[in-house]
Amino acid sequence: MTVELTAASSTPVTITRKPRKGAPSLLTHGSRPIKQGLYDPSFEHDACGVGFVAHIKGVKSHDIVVKGITALKNMEHRGAAGAEPNSGDGAGILLQTPDRFFRSVLAEQGIALPAFGRYAAGMAFLPQDPDEADKAVAAID
Repeated sequence: MTVELTAASSTPVTITRKPRKGAPSLLTHGSRPIKQGLYDPSFEHDACGVGFVAHIKGVKSHDIVVKGITALKNMEHRGAAGAEPNSGDGAGILLQTPDRFFRSVLAEQGIALPAFGRYAAGMAFLPQDPDEADKAVAAID
């Protein structure tokens, strides 16, 4: 089952679900989550638009990615259009780690990954100057 939610107005959207037996409920219908740990609802504010596409059981599929890109494109100033015709504002989509793909590509280079969930992947924007880029890579390594 696929769950899709798009909120494009400043109207708060609350999703509630029945908590697991014995689990405390952090949400009540029509309210925000309670303050807990590092989360403080007083810091909440309206966003210009949010899209959410997922399979309720966590099943991965290309169709979910396509729907996520479509949702992003449909948010007028969050990737679909901007003040500059050749750039966006950094909006994007968040994906699960493509473990099978990483293993296949890295195996060709003789690199074996640890178990899924025991490694991380990231992206860095490096300086254009080659010496500065080398320094940045060394700092990350």
